[in-house]
This record gives sequence, structure tokens and C-alpha cells, in this order.
Amino acid sequence: MASEYHAPVLSQPCVNGLNIRPDGVYVDVTFGGGGHSRAILERLGPKGALIAFDRDADAWARALDDPRFTLVRSDFRWVRNHLRFLGRLPVDGLLADLGVSSHQFDTAARGFSFRHEGPLDMRMDRRARRTAADLVNAADEAGLTRILRAYGEVDAPHRVARCIINAAAARRISTTQQLLEALRPVTPRYDANGFLAQVFQALRIAVNDELGSLERLLTESAGIIRPGGRLVVISYHSLEDRLVKNWMRAGDTGGVERKDLYGNSLRPFRPLNTKAIRPDDEEINTNPRARSARLRIAERT
Repeated sequence: MASEYHAPVLSQPCVNGLNIRPDGVYVDVTFGGGGHSRAILERLGPKGALIAFDRDADAWARALDDPRFTLVRSDFRWVRNHLRFLGRLPVDGLLADLGVSSHQFDTAARGFSFRHEGPLDMRMDRRARRTAADLVNAADEAGLTRILRAYGEVDAPHRVARCIINAAAARRISTTQQLLEALRPVTPRYDANGFLAQVFQALRIAVNDELGSLERLLTESAGIIRPGGRLVVISYHSLEDRLVKNWMRAGDTGGVERKDLYGNSLRPFRPLNTKAIRPDDEEINTNPRARSARLRIAERT
């Protein structure tokens, strides 16, 4: 079941936001456990089609047995290239549920969580060469400081980076536990879990170039989705949400809106919700990891 792998967050608001036509073509760029894909297929007719993407091989074992369904093992930054190859451009809607799946967090061997002892890996695609261990053991202090500041919004990132660099110089950091030991001198007592979550998030984003993939997906979405089609995105932290909000509102991930000579906006999408949609208390109680989810929906102009 999808719930054993990853409970789909805001499932019905997402599917409603896609405004699904029974004969339409839709894309789920973050297949994971297949929860959102199943919900989309339930609304598609026999002539509809769903193309899903996931770069994690673990998700491939959960591919759906449905003639309307196609699963592509790829980073979603390449979605436009694959859809062109499949002859599926343009599509009627695209869904992205960003971040890390419950399965990835809970599998100790993947190294995504500081709550589990395991190799310091963090690769979403294990065909990639660089792990989080490679990153922390090879980084210089300035580079690691930038990663912690930009991707984790860590307080005093230079102190944290120096602590990691010094520990790595004495002994290679290869496991999550060894990283926790390296961080012990700078881990605050009052909010240790929050601090560690920021550090692990920063390293994970850097290892997988998550924001680079998201930015490319957003900027190419205008060439993927037909006029009147929908872009539906769930983000889980402010770095992701800022890019999504800027793109939907301004047509630029930096938030700079372009206009023509007559002052008309050139943005390719029109936001359909002024504020992000959040999970209700019932969903959060059932799935605590949904707590930080923010859903935004926009229509292709």
C-alpha cells in the first residue's frame, strides 16, 4: 500500500486542483509510493494517460499495473525532454510533491534522518556518485558554510562548518552517528532536533541539487502545460515555497515580474489560491509529516 511507503499529502485538494479531464494527459513528477498517482487514475477515463517520474529505484518496485500509466526513472528536471520523447507534449496538468518520502526518512540505510544510525548517504538517486559523506569530508569551510546558510538557514553556519571540518580532519565522517558526534559541540540543548533537522536538510538539498531541479521544472513548466492546464505543487519548507510562489505570481523564480510595452504581465501562470493550502488537523493527526506542507495551484494562461 502507498501508506506503508509514503502517505500522500493533501491528496484530494491536489487532484481537485488539477481539474482532471477524463481523456486528459497528466504528469506526477514525484511518484514515490504512488498515492497521488492512484488518485489521479481514479478520475481518468480509458483514453486518459498519466506519466510519472521518480529518480529513486525503491519507488520503481511500486509501479502501477495500468495501461494508462507510464513510469520514468529520472530526475524531474528532465521531464520536458522525456515527455517530448514520449510524444506527450503538451499535458493538461502537472503535480509535484516535493521533499523526501516517509520511506526514505525511515530507511536507515539511506541516511536521510538523524534519528537512525546508518551510512551518511542521502542520495535520492543511488546512481549518483556523491554522497553526503563525500560532501562533508571534501568540503572547505567557506563552501560548507554557504551550504548550511543557504539550504538549512542554520544560525552561525561558520561555527557549524568549522566543527564538521575539524572532525573530518581527525577521522572520516561516514555515518549519521559520526556526524551527530561531530556536531555535538555546537548542538543547542534547547532545540537540538530543530538544529539537526536544519543541518541534515542543508546537506540533503546540496547532495541532490533539489532547488536546482525545482527551478528547472518551474521554468520549463510553461512549455509543458497547455493553456488552461494546471500546475500543482506541494512544498515543505520556505526555500521551496518561495520559488514556487514567485514563479506562479511573477513568472520568475526570483519574483521579478516581466511586462510588455503596454504594462501587461508576461507571467505564464495565474495563481488560483492567494494563500497556500494547508492540511487540516485531522490529516496532521493521521500523518504528522504533513504538518509543514503548503499547496499552491496555478493555471496556464
